[in-house]
Amino acid sequence: MNQHVRTPFDQIPPAAQAGILCNDPRFQKFAAMRCGLIDKQFTATAAAEYLRDCCNISSRADLNTSAAANQTFQTLRTEFDAWTGKIARQR
Repeated sequence: MNQHVRTPFDQIPPAAQAGILCNDPRFQKFAAMRCGLIDKQFTATAAAEYLRDCCNISSRADLNTSAAANQTFQTLRTEFDAWTGKIARQR
């Protein structure tokens, strides 16, 4: 019996995490709102561009090698998690 064990999100490389997030409609809405486009639908491509701009990288793969970009990405993830209600907002 071969069981598939799912890798926890936090243990996936940052570039893969970013790819998953950019394909999440909730993250797309979060990115659109952050860009002041409240009534616009963001695509995965637009969300990826937003993420690259925020992290000051040319490719999501850079998240695996740049400590500064990865730190910015982790902050962005925390802000997204707070926005979705997954974690409590800081006061």
